[in-house]
Amino acid sequence: MKSVDFLKALCGAVAVVVACSAYAQSSDTMAASAPAPSAKAVKKQNRTLGLQVRKALAKAQGIDVSNIAVRARGGAVSLTGTVPDASQIDKAGEVAKGVAGVTSVSNKLNVQAQ
Repeated sequence: MKSVDFLKALCGAVAVVVACSAYAQSSDTMAASAPAPSAKAVKKQNRTLGLQVRKALAKAQGIDVSNIAVRARGGAVSLTGTVPDASQIDKAGEVAKGVAGVTSVSNKLNVQAQ
């Protein structure tokens, strides 16, 4: 009977130690991580980056931006639409890559059929 009580006490002590250890690990992680930005802030950053890319494309010489759509998401920029000349496709991609904050460019531009 004494051995059963001893085992119960030992298991209880082990459970308390494990629970304290798990709590300490989760609270350390919470304290070290920065708060995640809100969905509203992320949308604003994406919108701002898309506008910056659009402005850079408009300022670049030799690119017709009238049929180009720019979409940004977390630094990844997507260019879609049509351009009148094939040389503008590569140029638009290079201009977009040069904008601060752009991490990658998905260039889905096509040459406009005449």
